[in-house]
Amino acid sequence: MSRNNSFTAQQLTDSAYYILLSMLAPRHGYAIMKYIEELTDGEITIGPATLYTLIRKMQEADYIVLGEGEGEDERRKTYRVTEKGRTAILNEIERRSRMAEHGKKAINMQEVDNNGEK
Repeated sequence: MSRNNSFTAQQLTDSAYYILLSMLAPRHGYAIMKYIEELTDGEITIGPATLYTLIRKMQEADYIVLGEGEGEDERRKTYRVTEKGRTAILNEIERRSRMAEHGKKAINMQEVDNNGEK
């Protein structure tokens, strides 16, 4: 799947998934990057170029909006998830859970096949 149509197909890239998860609570750019790093114990880091490119695309897809009057620093733009974005992230969590189950099933089937051949 092309990265350009990931929002219309309602399947998120890994970066978009974590960014959208981070916006379940209103956050500004730096806080989004830190939240993702902390949530994943440093396994995932998002750089500013990726972050702001995806923020723009998520705004265009109506997954997030710029918060008004939120946060302590008026210079920082705070973003939050919309209802459409919340639905998308819940659907994505379910999709990824099914993918993980498919992987487990494939591993188990392979182990059964290997044990049967021995």
